[in-house]
Amino acid sequence: MKLGVFTVLFSQKPFEEALDYIASKGLGAVEIGTGAYPGDAHCKPDELLADSGKLNAFKKAVESRGLIISALSCHGNPLHPQKAIAKEAQDILTKTIELAQRLEVPVVNTFSGCPGDHEDAKYPNWPVAPWPNDFQEILAWQWENKVIPYWTEVGKFASDRGVKIGLELHGGFSVHTPATLLRLREAAGEVIGANLDPSHMWWQGIDPVQAIHILGRAGAIHHFHAKDTSIDPINVNKHGVTDMQSYTLMLDRAWQFRTVGYGHDMKTWADIISALRLVGYDYVVSIEHEDGLMSVDEGFTKAVQNLQQVLIREPLGEMWWV
Repeated sequence: MKLGVFTVLFSQKPFEEALDYIASKGLGAVEIGTGAYPGDAHCKPDELLADSGKLNAFKKAVESRGLIISALSCHGNPLHPQKAIAKEAQDILTKTIELAQRLEVPVVNTFSGCPGDHEDAKYPNWPVAPWPNDFQEILAWQWENKVIPYWTEVGKFASDRGVKIGLELHGGFSVHTPATLLRLREAAGEVIGANLDPSHMWWQGIDPVQAIHILGRAGAIHHFHAKDTSIDPINVNKHGVTDMQSYTLMLDRAWQFRTVGYGHDMKTWADIISALRLVGYDYVVSIEHEDGLMSVDEGFTKAVQNLQQVLIREPLGEMWWV
C-alpha cells in the first residue's frame, strides 16, 4: 500500500510547491481535483487535453518527486434535476476520464449524484425512509430512469478508456452505502466501484471494517480515503445521524469529521488497514482533511504520523510457519 493525500487541501499552494511539501512528508501518491466541488486549482483538464507539452510537464512534475497519481477527482452531481448543473458535472467527468486515460491514471473519483423526484424537479430528492410509500415510488423512478441508465453509459465510456469509476459513498447521493454501490455495480458493470471513505460509514452507523469486507469480497473497492469521524453521544440523541446543522456548529452537532486517530483509536485504524489487505486492496490510502479543530498542516501531519504506524507496505510473503 501507498500513503497519499487529496491535494485539494493545498489548493492555495502552487502545484509544484504542494508536491514538494507532500513528498517531504514521505508520501507516495497524490489524488488531484479536476473540477466540480474539489475545484481545479492544480489541474485544468481543458489545458492539459489541448496541449501535450503541458500534459507531459504535469506528469513529470509528479513523477520526478517519486509520486504517483492515485486518482483524478471531480465530485459533483451529474444527475442534478437542473440541467445546467447536471451538464457542468457531466462535462467535467467526461474530460476527467479522458485526462485519466492520457495520464495513465486508473481511477476517477466522483459522487453518484442524486436526481429529483420527477422530470421537472428543481432540486435533488434523497429518500431515506421506506414509508410513506411515496418515497419508494420516488426511489424506484430515480434508479430506473436516471441512476442506472446514466452510469451504465458512463461506465462503458470509462471502461473503453481503461479507467475505473470510484464512487464515494456519501449521504445525500443515490449511492451512499455498500448495498447501493453493489446494486449499481450489478447493473452498470465492474467498472463501477467505491472510493470508500470510512468517515461517511461511521456517521451512517456502518462499521467501516464490515463495509470493507462486503465491498472487498466483490472486488468493488477502487480507491480509499482516510478520514475520521467523531460521534457526540449526547448530541446524536438530540439530532440523530442525519443532523442538518452546519458543520461550523461543532459544539452542538451530532457528529463531525476529524483527522485520522481523533475520532477512533489506532487499533480501529489498524483493523481497517488489515481488512483492506485481507480483501486484496493493495493500492493507495489517500488522506482527506476536513477537521474543523485543526489547521490543514497540523491535521494533515497528524494523519500522516498516525497512518504511518499502521499502514502495511510490503508485499505478502510466504507463511513460513505453515
